[in-house]
Amino acid sequence: MKVGLIGYGKAGSAVAQVLSEDPRYTLAWVATRSGQPASVVLGGTRIPVTALTKASLAHWLDQHPVDALVDFSNAASAAVYGEEVKRRGLTLVTAISSYDEAQLAYIRSLGAQARVLCSPNITVGINFLIMAARLLREIAPFADVEILEQHFRDKPEVSGTAKKIAESLDVGGDKITSMRLGGIVGHHEVIFGFPYQTVRLIHDSIKREAFGTGAAFALNELRHGPLGFYTFDDLLMKRVRAQLLAGAEG
Repeated sequence: MKVGLIGYGKAGSAVAQVLSEDPRYTLAWVATRSGQPASVVLGGTRIPVTALTKASLAHWLDQHPVDALVDFSNAASAAVYGEEVKRRGLTLVTAISSYDEAQLAYIRSLGAQARVLCSPNITVGINFLIMAARLLREIAPFADVEILEQHFRDKPEVSGTAKKIAESLDVGGDKITSMRLGGIVGHHEVIFGFPYQTVRLIHDSIKREAFGTGAAFALNELRHGPLGFYTFDDLLMKRVRAQLLAGAEG
């Protein structure tokens, strides 16, 4: 599968490294706001870099065709590549956490003509945590819930992942505590307070390459699925159902 990567910041560069080392994928190119540098070397291969502009993207895709786009840039980029995703039926994996309602609705609409996954945190571990937390919340709706998120000191906004956790557990934003410390990549903790016990579900992103392994997992799960809009939950539940079915048959 040929992949084009949108965004080459700290997360994007880590994702590029993982995809370039995965034999299932060919990282065909990287798109940045400025188009600089002209190329990057990953795994001994020189990867071209282009500027992400609506005027030039169609021509670039004609010259450098891909099967999928992976977006680690910003919310505005969807307006640049969205129509090409629809027109070409490209698989899209986007890990942007700052979409407003209109932008998210647009991303959802792309699923009518493409395979689209949208997840504000694309690591496998955090999405498994969310699934487990939701199950525990259903089992024990009376338990108190608090969410702690810690990130590097220059991250200004509340974690999109923490907001997603709160939404999935049907608790308000006042249940989220944010801390900004040094160079923490990402820490999320869900605390359930029972009368006589406490349950803590914790996920730590140790390196940003975790985003790359999550993107690779998503691409592989989407490649043979039907067109549509997916969340990471959808992909994990597909695996869980398969395991439960296999266990029942065994």
